[in-house]
Parts: sequence; C-alpha cells; structure tokens
Amino acid sequence: MTDDHALVSRIIGGDKQAFRQLIKQHERLVAHMVGRLIDREEDREELCQDVFLRVYEKIGEFNFQSKLSTWIATIAYRSGINHLRKRKIKLSDIPEEESYTAHFIASDDPHEAMEDTESETMTKKLIEQLPPHYKTILTMYHVDEMSYGEIGEVTGMPEGTVKNYLFRARNLLKEKVKKYLGKEELL
Repeated sequence: MTDDHALVSRIIGGDKQAFRQLIKQHERLVAHMVGRLIDREEDREELCQDVFLRVYEKIGEFNFQSKLSTWIATIAYRSGINHLRKRKIKLSDIPEEESYTAHFIASDDPHEAMEDTESETMTKKLIEQLPPHYKTILTMYHVDEMSYGEIGEVTGMPEGTVKNYLFRARNLLKEKVKKYLGKEELL
C-alpha cells in the first residue's frame, strides 16, 4: 500500500504523470464498474471520464481507510447508479434475461478450443443481459476478485445483501444457461 501512498502524494503535489499512472492502473476497474450498469457506449465513455475527474478532485480527501482501488470503484459504482437515477431507470425495471458463466479450458484439440471460445462468448453475452445490480456484484466478485467486504464498501450494501445478490445472480445465470442449452439441443 506504500505505492498507493506515494502515488496519491505525488498526485496531490500536482504530478500529472502520477495521475496518468493512476488512470492506467485503474481504467479497467472503472470500465468494468460502469460497463455493468450502463448500456449505451457513449454514456459509458463519458461516465468513465467523469469518474476520473471526480477522483482527481477528491484525491486529497482519500484517507486510506480502504484500498485505493476500492475507493475508486466506489466512485465509479455510485456515478453509475446516479446516472441511472438521472435517466429515471430503476434497477428493478430492467428485465432479468439470459446470463453467463465462463469456461477457461485449455485444449490442444482445435474443435474443442473453438467450442470453448463459443461457450465463453455466449457466457459473456448472457451475463451482459443480467440486471445491472446482479451483473455488477457477479463481476466484482469473480472478475475483479473483490471480497464480500470490499463489494459492500463499494456498493454501500451490507455484506449479507452482497452474498444474497451473488447467490441470486449465480442462480439466475445457472437457470438461463440451462434454458440456453435446452434451446440449443432443439436445433
């Protein structure tokens, strides 16, 4: 964490290169957080820029009570939620459609490798169709490898709610994958 302390100190001191480094280190995280909530690409790009502007404005208030990445993820998550509220889109109004699970199996067989790639692609498509709050929690846990506590800190949800949402997201995904596979067999 001393690297984060040094980076924040340099940014507060006006080092623009340090801020570029912060953006580089956390752009994927911010893109994930925003991308899980916002569908329109133009809005996602603008919101990601806004998140980093907000980080720059508030970096002096960061007190290292949490990891720097958690603090940035919190800003990204709340910005996405605020954007949805401004657009008057309720999280509960978004349909619970298809979802996904990832397959990462290495194989020397080209046919099997192609099937794995197709499965992974379909899984990603199905995850994108999950309601934003489930998609976000699922991504934070499995892709960004955040703990329940970190996710709770980012979202402002109690740890029990985080666990519940993750459980529901997995079940919804499981059912949608089964549904997809059932349709595929009929073809």
